Amino acid sequence: MVTVEVDTHLDIHVAVALDQHGRELDTIHLPTNGNGHRPILEWARGHGVPGTFGIEGTGSYGAGLTRYLRRNGVQVVEVIRPGKQTRRLSGKSDTIDAEAAARSVQAGTALGQAKSQDGAVEMIRTLRVARKSAMQARTQAANQLHAVVVTAPEELRERLKLALKSLAVRYRNVAEEIAVLDVEIERLAHMTAPNLFQVKGIGPDTGAALLIAAGDNPQRLRSEAAFAHMCGAAPIPASSGKTNRHRLNRGGNREANRALHMLAIQRDFQGADQR
Repeated sequence: MVTVEVDTHLDIHVAVALDQHGRELDTIHLPTNGNGHRPILEWARGHGVPGTFGIEGTGSYGAGLTRYLRRNGVQVVEVIRPGKQTRRLSGKSDTIDAEAAARSVQAGTALGQAKSQDGAVEMIRTLRVARKSAMQARTQAANQLHAVVVTAPEELRERLKLALKSLAVRYRNVAEEIAVLDVEIERLAHMTAPNLFQVKGIGPDTGAALLIAAGDNPQRLRSEAAFAHMCGAAPIPASSGKTNRHRLNRGGNREANRALHMLAIQRDFQGADQR
């Protein structure tokens, strides 16, 4: 039985295979495009029976490989990248990271079942990616428009009307694009989880962020505590001796963490208004 972990990147996937006793069998580097997905599975089968694949970044660089493996009946779990302390002790390289993650899969300490990414929530995620880039483009156009108006010499401003018009049209077009995306994101979010928006304080933005964190298969999350940990909302024990305390969790899904933070602030304001 072979355990495989894949350290995912933009251009290259690095995979490490371990046998059932934890001994390293082989390492392989393959491209991240579809041409590299099948060879990774065939490479693993060449060493034995593929058991579990642990993949870092199942929602980003490893999304394509995750879908391919699941379609071929392979169990995939999501693993987190090694912490700074682990890297200080073991060093840092793609192979070292992959081996450490493979051992976490064998030890049962991996993060959990990977997102399926095959439904409406995945559509919401891609729309939010497009919205984020549109927001950046709108901000850039606004900043450039302001810079031209403020910094241009007085004698040149009349001759800069074409540049100002171009930037203003760009700003308006991007703003219209954002409005269209917002409508579609809200429609999909309400269609996917109508009960979620019955919760006081949850709007389209916070609701969409929480849906994306849970994924199209939220049953993979075993409990409310697992969801809180995934969102970085569960405090981390930091006790020693007679001192019993916890510290803030800096990990987890930061978009979902921000959504919970904004939800808490909004509820606090609403409570203050009622008082």
